[in-house]
Amino acid sequence: MAYRKILFGMQLGLCVLVCVFLILPMGLSVIAGLTNNYFVGLDSGLTLRWVLEVWGGYHDTIFRSVWIALACVFVTLIIGVPAAYVLHRSPQRLARWLEELLVLPIAVPGLATALALIAMYGGWGNLRSSWLFILIGHVLFTLPFMVRSVLAVLGGIDLHTLEEGGASLGANFTQRFFHIVLPNCRQGILAGALMVLTLSMGEFNMTWLLHTPFTKTLPVGLADAYASLRLEVGSAYTLLFFLMIVPLLLLMQAIAQPRQKKFELVEDEVVILLSESAKS
Repeated sequence: MAYRKILFGMQLGLCVLVCVFLILPMGLSVIAGLTNNYFVGLDSGLTLRWVLEVWGGYHDTIFRSVWIALACVFVTLIIGVPAAYVLHRSPQRLARWLEELLVLPIAVPGLATALALIAMYGGWGNLRSSWLFILIGHVLFTLPFMVRSVLAVLGGIDLHTLEEGGASLGANFTQRFFHIVLPNCRQGILAGALMVLTLSMGEFNMTWLLHTPFTKTLPVGLADAYASLRLEVGSAYTLLFFLMIVPLLLLMQAIAQPRQKKFELVEDEVVILLSESAKS
């Protein structure tokens, strides 16, 4: 019993040390963004001057990042959820190869992917100077996370039996997909959407090459702030970034709870399917 307490204490101490190692730099960055002079420290006094300066000069990058991230979530939902369903239903080796190809953009450095996009599509009209060009890069980068999140949930349910039950009640493919498949993989869809949202808002490597002076995103503006302005301004920019990202991470953690395996159809949906079948 004493051995277990000692082991637990060592594990807890290690966890606390790791948390301090990771959180302390972020805390210092936040403090730097709220002090009049970082090199003097808290003795210089606290102020919101730098935060207001960042908001006045870079608020467009914040709104653009949010817009691109939401658009990225929408596109990955439209593409990723059906793709995960097809991959799950296809036991052939080709499906496994397609799944690995989807993950390839994660393994390739973002700069290499950005250069490939510029070389391939950079001459297409005004696409190069549009925020849609950044969106394409973000979709390539985040799509595997959506597909894998949905696949993980689909792998934990008896989807074949559920769909057979729906088909025996007269449900067509569209009804089975929207009333059986989507509700049962809802947790994976939500987790994937939040992951895509946070990754898109924080993506820098690929965006650094894809952006133009008129399509800067939040991470690119953050790099510019640190490179060309005072440390307090860059730290205030980091503070705003944290205020946007941390709630999303907490929401992701709340959703990513262990899922109970429930292989059943919702009774009300079965009645609806039967009534629609009888009418047709």
